[in-house]
Amino acid sequence: MKHFGKLVIYLILAANAFFIGMLILTAYSPYLHPKIHPLASCLGLAFPIFLIVNLGFFIFWLLINYRLALLSFIGFLVCYSQIKTYIPIHLPSKDIPEENIKLLSYNVMSFGMQRKKEGKNPILTYLANSEADILCLQEYSTSDDPKHLTERDIKKALKKYPYHSVRTPSKGGTQLACFSKYPILSAKVIEYQSEYNGSVMYELKVKDDTITLINNHLESNKLTKEDKGIYEDMINDPNVKKVKSGMRQLVKKLAEASAIRSSQADSVAKVIAKSKHPLIIACGDFNDASISYTHRVMSQHLNDAFTQSGRGLGISYNQNKFYFRIDNILMSPGLKAYNCTVDRSIKDSDHYPIWCYLSKQ
Repeated sequence: MKHFGKLVIYLILAANAFFIGMLILTAYSPYLHPKIHPLASCLGLAFPIFLIVNLGFFIFWLLINYRLALLSFIGFLVCYSQIKTYIPIHLPSKDIPEENIKLLSYNVMSFGMQRKKEGKNPILTYLANSEADILCLQEYSTSDDPKHLTERDIKKALKKYPYHSVRTPSKGGTQLACFSKYPILSAKVIEYQSEYNGSVMYELKVKDDTITLINNHLESNKLTKEDKGIYEDMINDPNVKKVKSGMRQLVKKLAEASAIRSSQADSVAKVIAKSKHPLIIACGDFNDASISYTHRVMSQHLNDAFTQSGRGLGISYNQNKFYFRIDNILMSPGLKAYNCTVDRSIKDSDHYPIWCYLSKQ
């Protein structure tokens, strides 16, 4: 019986070692280029699963034999940077410098398909009351029909923002918009291949500084309603047959989009590296998780505002149980973030807005 007990412990320890290996593999999968390893580059999406499993092992060993918990602890140390990125824990800061910028990024989903409720649009009302200094909007669009949201409605509601730029970065794609209380000196589309998405770089004059601001809407995963339904079914009823067939279909599409998005992220990263202004902000809808090639490449020279000052998972997509933070605010080391928040108070778009206070260091 004693030998049988040891055998069970060794088997559990072996399983623990396997899941630690998978945790490390998913954590460092962003170093695989999606064009070369399209499927393997998607492993970062599974990072939270292996994190939870290994946390279970860690608690188990603490109760059974605390010395064996060292294996999981070492795994957590190896992946500390990724864990901190994925689920930071910060208390809200009350000591925000008076000299700050409040920046808000929001995929407005055509302002909730431009609908009005009793003559008002809830997303536009939210933006007007946000008290942000700079608004970076993705999937921006208006209508000529007065029953829907018009350009005149937006200008009237956002009259506190005297400077604005609306650009269409790709043929037939959605628009990107920036509304600012500070002068917009220039606006330039970043050239890369895309039929629908895009990025725009602005130069903003903020008091004595000129800031490079990049508003991004990177390649969408192009999942159909059917695909999203399959994913929801997998989450609600994760039987082996359903997961196998569903994963095959979803991963193929995710890998294809990831390969396209990697080139876009590379293009934006080059613009960031060549910026003639030391203060840089890159924000928007990255359409990729925080453990991904896209996030890693674009944050090579920048810090993640949510990692630096947010808390929790920061899930920013609110449809079909895709529990990921795909909207981001990145900033250069010369800036410090305070109270970065994914605001779950408004659900009229398929994204939640993300905002934070930024101050010079």
